[in-house]
Amino acid sequence: MQAIEGILLEPVGCLAEFPSGQFHEIAVRLFGRKGKASASGSRSYWHLLNLMGEDSSSSLVKDLEIEAVKAASIYEDTVPALTELKAMGVHLSIASSLSDVAITRFLEKHSLGEFFAGVWNRDNAGGIKAVPLVCALHGASLQPENVMFLTDTVEGIKVARSAGVQPVLMMNDPDEARRLAMHNPAGGVVSLHEIPDFIRLIAAQNKRGRPSGA
Repeated sequence: MQAIEGILLEPVGCLAEFPSGQFHEIAVRLFGRKGKASASGSRSYWHLLNLMGEDSSSSLVKDLEIEAVKAASIYEDTVPALTELKAMGVHLSIASSLSDVAITRFLEKHSLGEFFAGVWNRDNAGGIKAVPLVCALHGASLQPENVMFLTDTVEGIKVARSAGVQPVLMMNDPDEARRLAMHNPAGGVVSLHEIPDFIRLIAAQNKRGRPSGA
């Protein structure tokens, strides 16, 4: 794995625990999805993106996303991990398929704006899934192989690969993590606290692998 210079972050499931109800309601009311909501907000969110395509202009979508943001609980290790990563000089960008207003509310609610050099969402990126990731890469002039994308769903792993970045698994659920490991992510962590050491380990491995005098 190449040395990591930047991290792209989707708040849903990586920085905070989001409820699934609002994402499921959008899927039901706009796209006719049936059945019960998933227990996982991340799975409901990524399933919604698969249904949504580019049709995300409805005010209902933004209103329910804002409700989800209001109900989201930030992980206790988010701020300490982001603080350490920023001090290390790692580029941090938000790359999300949420709307601009939802992302802005999320960052303001948890006072996270100072950590991110770039904030990309479906509105300013002009698309969802891989589109915000690609915009984040171009905006920061980063090479994809030197960037990781944290995700806790198989859809997120696929999106990371389509953008050329390294998918790193957030193992929020042990049983789900075992299943997702079969999709060969570039690595996995159980806590954001592990990310700085993960990046240091990769840097050390790359340094040891260089020819003498390089």
